[in-house]
Amino acid sequence: MKSTLDELQAFVAVVDTGSITAASEQLGLTISATSRTLGRLEEKLQTTLLQRTTRRLELTEEGEAFLQRARAILASVDEAEEQMAARRMRPVGRLRVDAATPFMLHVIVPLLDGFRARYPEVELELNSNEGIIDLIERRTDVAFRIGSLKDSTLHARPIGSSRVRLLASPAYLERHGTPTKPAQLGQHQLLGFNQPETLNDWPLRGADGNAVHIKPNIASSSGETIRQMALAGLGIACLSDFMTRGDRKSGRLVPLFPRQTLDVRQPINAVYYRNTTLASRITCFVDYVVGALGKQPFDD
Repeated sequence: MKSTLDELQAFVAVVDTGSITAASEQLGLTISATSRTLGRLEEKLQTTLLQRTTRRLELTEEGEAFLQRARAILASVDEAEEQMAARRMRPVGRLRVDAATPFMLHVIVPLLDGFRARYPEVELELNSNEGIIDLIERRTDVAFRIGSLKDSTLHARPIGSSRVRLLASPAYLERHGTPTKPAQLGQHQLLGFNQPETLNDWPLRGADGNAVHIKPNIASSSGETIRQMALAGLGIACLSDFMTRGDRKSGRLVPLFPRQTLDVRQPINAVYYRNTTLASRITCFVDYVVGALGKQPFDD
């Protein structure tokens, strides 16, 4: 008796999630049903694919070899389904999207309602990582990256750029005064990044003619955390326009050094592997994001 796609999907889901319980939730099955499906697969193959202990599951040598073939089979089925969907001009299936938390919250999430209305059969899975991830390792189809790109193996589609500027809350400026010269920043509480260090180069020209590099009094890896600290009046921050557009319009954050701020913009790209089999899903999603951003620029 030959293996079924349901059995292969259950096996891969157990490996990817690390447990039968988590795999059951992902597949929408009961724990017992997933366990029976996995057992049935091993019985058909007459081999043990996973060693089960009270704490975790581990692939056997045979399981490692079979996992590669199972992934290839499932990917082929996905590709065939995608091709049929493309013939109907109706993208369908799961699309895994990754972006830094601020971009996900302030750009992607507000667009989801409209996208879902237009493409109801695309199942979105959204993940946020502050650093650069390996798309294959994290099983990600498309990622939005801010800043210059280094990985030449990825296909990149520019979707826009976002200016960076210095900001502070009215409450902070009332307590500490408004700086008028870059040299006065040393007298203030500065909110910056702990990585990468280049994000602490602020768009002001210092006495030496170079961009002002600051040492933050409070540092974070997350731009959204820095934004929240700035809103709370904890100091001056340098943030990208895509996450502060509403704050600037409402007056919750006030731009500093308007005449002295250099026009520094961070490029924003959608990236994915060139040999992806999910082209229509990626294209429809990226097209939608580009179209929406064209109607509502970050810095207006």
